[in-house]
Amino acid sequence: LASPETSVSVSPHNAAITLAKAPGSTGHWQKFCFGLDASSALQERLFVSEENVDGFLDAVSCPSSCSQSALESQPLIEVLDVTEDRIQIRLK
Repeated sequence: LASPETSVSVSPHNAAITLAKAPGSTGHWQKFCFGLDASSALQERLFVSEENVDGFLDAVSCPSSCSQSALESQPLIEVLDVTEDRIQIRLK
């Protein structure tokens, strides 16, 4: 992390944390963990990426015993574009 660009904003009902990668660090972040402190059980959240979406869909997809109509009714989620400041997803 690049500490000068990192910021925290806290209000009574919300908290926002801005993180920035250190110079020389490349690629998209796959996940982040958060909690009250490092000694507590941290919760894990995945960033939206094509790989993470595919993994999620594989984990929740119907087993082979599902009917063809159940498989056809599942939504199609496609990650179209990921940049530093936005992500574009299409859901069919």
